[in-house]
Amino acid sequence: MSSLSRELVFLILQFLEEEKFKETVHKLEQESGFFFNMKYFEEKALAGEWDEVEKYLSGFTKVDDNRYSMKIFFEIRKQKYLEALDRNDKPRAVEILVKDLKVFSTFNEDLYKEITQLLTLDNFRENEQLSKYGDTKSARSIMLLELKKLIEANPLFRDKLLFPSLKASRLRTLINQSLNWQHQLCKNPRPNPDIKTLFTDHTCSPPNGARAPTPVTLPVAAVAKPSTYAPLGAHGGPFPSAPPTANANALAGWMMNTNPSSSVQPSVVAASSLPVAQNQVSILKHSRTPSNAPGMMDYQNNDHEQIMKRLRSAQSVDEVTYPAPPQQASWSTDDLPRNVVCTLHQGSMVTTMDFHPSLHSLLAVGCGNGEISLWETGLRERLISKPFKIWDIAACSVLFQAAIVKDSSISVSRVSWSPDGNFIGVAFTKHLIHLYAYQGSNDLRQHLEIDAHIGVVYDLAFSYPNKQLCIVTCGDDKLIKVWDSSGRKLFNFEGHEAPVYSVCPHQKENIQFIFSTAVDGKIKAWLYDNMGSRVDYDAPGQWCTTMLYSADGNRLFSCGTSKDGDSFLVEWNESEGAIKRTYSGFRKKSSGIVQFDTTKSRFLAAGEDNQIKFWDMDNVNVLTSTDAEGGLPSLPRLRFNKEGNLLAVTTADSGLKILANAEGLKNLRAIEARSYESSKAQLETKVVSSSSLVANISPLINKVERLDRSSPARPAPIINGVDSSARSIEKQKSLDDVSDKSKPWELTEIVDPAQCRMVTMPESTDAANKVARLLYTNSGVGLLALGSKGIQKLWKWSRNEQNPSGKATANVVPQHWQPNNGLVMTNDVPDNSEEAVPCIALSKNDSYVMSACGGKISLFNMMTFKVMTTFMPPPPASTFLVFHPQDNNILAIGMEDSTIHIYNVRVDEVKSKLKGHQKRITGLAFSTSLNILVSSGADAQICFWSIDSWDKKKSLSMPIPNGKAPIGDTRVQFHSDQVHLLVCHETQIAIYDASKMELIRQWVPQDTLSSSIASATYSCNSQLVYATFTDGNIGVFDAESLRLRCRIASSAYLPQTSSNSSQIVYPLVVTAHPQEPNQLAVGLTDGSIKVIEPLDSEGRWGVTAPVDNGMPNGRTASPSITNNSNPEQLQR
Repeated sequence: MSSLSRELVFLILQFLEEEKFKETVHKLEQESGFFFNMKYFEEKALAGEWDEVEKYLSGFTKVDDNRYSMKIFFEIRKQKYLEALDRNDKPRAVEILVKDLKVFSTFNEDLYKEITQLLTLDNFRENEQLSKYGDTKSARSIMLLELKKLIEANPLFRDKLLFPSLKASRLRTLINQSLNWQHQLCKNPRPNPDIKTLFTDHTCSPPNGARAPTPVTLPVAAVAKPSTYAPLGAHGGPFPSAPPTANANALAGWMMNTNPSSSVQPSVVAASSLPVAQNQVSILKHSRTPSNAPGMMDYQNNDHEQIMKRLRSAQSVDEVTYPAPPQQASWSTDDLPRNVVCTLHQGSMVTTMDFHPSLHSLLAVGCGNGEISLWETGLRERLISKPFKIWDIAACSVLFQAAIVKDSSISVSRVSWSPDGNFIGVAFTKHLIHLYAYQGSNDLRQHLEIDAHIGVVYDLAFSYPNKQLCIVTCGDDKLIKVWDSSGRKLFNFEGHEAPVYSVCPHQKENIQFIFSTAVDGKIKAWLYDNMGSRVDYDAPGQWCTTMLYSADGNRLFSCGTSKDGDSFLVEWNESEGAIKRTYSGFRKKSSGIVQFDTTKSRFLAAGEDNQIKFWDMDNVNVLTSTDAEGGLPSLPRLRFNKEGNLLAVTTADSGLKILANAEGLKNLRAIEARSYESSKAQLETKVVSSSSLVANISPLINKVERLDRSSPARPAPIINGVDSSARSIEKQKSLDDVSDKSKPWELTEIVDPAQCRMVTMPESTDAANKVARLLYTNSGVGLLALGSKGIQKLWKWSRNEQNPSGKATANVVPQHWQPNNGLVMTNDVPDNSEEAVPCIALSKNDSYVMSACGGKISLFNMMTFKVMTTFMPPPPASTFLVFHPQDNNILAIGMEDSTIHIYNVRVDEVKSKLKGHQKRITGLAFSTSLNILVSSGADAQICFWSIDSWDKKKSLSMPIPNGKAPIGDTRVQFHSDQVHLLVCHETQIAIYDASKMELIRQWVPQDTLSSSIASATYSCNSQLVYATFTDGNIGVFDAESLRLRCRIASSAYLPQTSSNSSQIVYPLVVTAHPQEPNQLAVGLTDGSIKVIEPLDSEGRWGVTAPVDNGMPNGRTASPSITNNSNPEQLQR
């Protein structure tokens, strides 16, 4: 609804109040949702009219809108329930419990059970928490105080609690002004006219009783200030109407013989006979849906009228010929960016990219783990990295909160720069979009978070309707939405019958519109109004399609793939809404959706068949292609910069390559040279020895000259972060890691408690029950530990002023949580428990946990700690548990006898038994993207199994250092990209490429970290690896390079008495927080558990070690390891 229509509602509310239409006033308040009358709400609540209270609330919010709304409805229904109990009306109380309060049980089952137990009490005040409950009147007053706070804090009630300041009888005043204006236009105005009706326009009767003439519609020029009195339905709001354009045929051609796709209702028109311009009269004749966009005009302007005139008569649509492309200078394939300049190692699967509109080497990247990064491709440096984080969970819908709790994984579906380069828009695969403000350098600030769509947000783009920056989004809920930069929703376009896959905002002269495509292959076009779509066409392939304009905005292209795998790249004739040209060159079948881009209003490029294919826009045949020196996925994603001299393309190993033409290469070298000169100038201003000066400059010189011309040959694996073939390794680090390039890099050493934040779990220390397994709950609010004696403990953090997020933190001591029944989660433990291997697995929604400690596997309810069932009695005993990622009823169970059982809990049956190891199973990990299960054993073997057939695909022996026996527990964990695999053994940390089933990088204990490795894990964003050592040290490594960036000594987290005792206390296990990448928790041999985080002032664990001639900190590879291992290395 437009802002003026909204104001009209307020005028009507004032009129109804003045006329004492009390019930109608509140009905309109509720139905419009514009004004929440707190006084009326209080009256009904104090009177106990609960049905009316909820009915009135329903006009403004629903139970599941957000946490505030849920709490409001809960307090009301709880009060209603308690009053029924107080009246001893048990049947009514049971009815309220079942019908009204049951909905809250899914969010807090314990609370619902406690409320239910009140039925068993003679007086519910026997419950300790309700002991101070007084009489009904005082209880309602107390409840209202709480409700007012919740309503005021609820963002859905923002700007709805205050009635605008109006002069008395404002609507009457406006009507009188209108009548006065009508009277001035009378041909025979009488001095004291008699106004008898508002249903028809006023005219004074002519003299001598002659018949009154028909009211005359005057031209706009004949009326003073007509815009002041324009009808509400056609009012221009804050955006003035644009003058008619000379040519609106482009979009009109698409619109011929089409109708709005959604039903519309006539708009409200004020009782006025004001003469208006002819185009405004015709607009009012069209049925329209009032806009629901406060502050945004109903986009009915002269341009729109020009189009509608053409639609009303096919003969009036001028024949439009497709504009010939402008004459361009001669060109050749050398103009295409086809030469590989460098490879950037993102570390997670790249899902989307976009170059800055004016800083042509600055690239924004979105990833499959929800992370976004900014790369300066000219320096091969990652300037900024932002892991996914929910900025304000309370403002998000309950649907989103439930979805993220059920499955915390989230990916970036689109990253896009605003046209001015001041904002980055990020769309995610669950509900949200983020808007970052970019101020240059490393200044990327959170600007806006919107819970935009239900399900996947498939696309995000920027537009400038009437010079106002807007964000256009589309998603799973079949909607297209337009938002302003403050997060206010301006338009909500309905009409698609399937999820909307892409949007393409554009402007032709003064006509601004949006093309959209859905997964059913339908193409629609929308003006910025609420009259429905103007176009309904089928895209080739009738599945997922993306539309793009050429750089000059004159030519429209689309590229998509059918469900059968056939790909289509076409050019459209806008004037006819028909395909003008279909490009050839795609292979017969594709396994996914082909991505494409345009550049220089001359070339098209698409990623397919592990290569990049280029077309001249005027030729349907492939112009040329390149495989970018290998390593591309089957359907690479690609993006040109705005100048067309750089091209970014994704690689199969979670990175991207930058390709350039001669001009692009020249620009990149210029950026490197400027960086070098700047650093050199900084160094020369300092008084240093010549030797140190050379040492500091030499890496920079190497970097300037380092352009990746790597051959496809695959050398030996990289050990301890050192490339044994001395190949150039591209640097990957945040801008905060390079704040002063003149300073030599130093390993960050945390040796004192004052250098980090740490909290110890209460009631955790028990030397007889040392921590064997440790994990965070998937929601991130708790820690679950399994001890060597089979006892499980749970710690939870509460939401409070010190911890508003309610997530695990080292700033607040959590509660050792136990249910009211006093039960303890204790496993079946045999007599010879010293030999038992504890194992544990938590369901995705944190509702139940499976664990064992040498005996049967027990299934515990996480709310009550009750044992729901036991199964798989020994022998053999289970040694490792993991849930199937797509079915919580399927378990992979590693056994003491070296077998792996694929077990269906629901039918209590072992479906498959996998054999391939020689000793007990010590690790299991699934990869859904590769469709494999990886197992590791105490025999230092790694096996790869097909999930489909459970056949063994390959078995690898870990390269063990000379003199070491190939024994000991081996753990495996997948990177968030589901391709790279972290393998931990007491002798090493290693990274494998699971898609090729080969070792690519290895680190062995050395220097300050020379003891055996106890455990290791990825951080939640897979950018770091945390490792613990048997001497008490904790190492923090870069996951990409396995270079040590920080050492946390035991003195930083252990009391002095413990660190000085003869019995060495060290972390047996380490686990990483599921949302906070710099938070880790360790379980120690003395039974204690600690959560450790860097200081707030630091915000991270050290900085990335630089590369100097391929050797970090001058370290060399261990010859024993080098000689003992020869797997092929993934091309980097």
